[in-house]
Amino acid sequence: MAFTQSDLDNINAAIATGELTVEINGRRVTYRSIPELERARSIIQGDLATATQGTQRRGNFTVRFATARD
Repeated sequence: MAFTQSDLDNINAAIATGELTVEINGRRVTYRSIPELERARSIIQGDLATATQGTQRRGNFTVRFATARD
């Protein structure tokens, strides 16, 4: 199951307001408790981190080559 940033935003909003029903992947899910919501958030965060690991840029760098003649 692939999660989106929107799914994570919905979970965070639910945790902040105490709401137990959230829309994830287009489906409404009702959790039993806030700790269960927090576990779901952890799973979604891990999934998103894994999905973006290979696409992140690490920064800019420059390579210069020099040659010398004898």
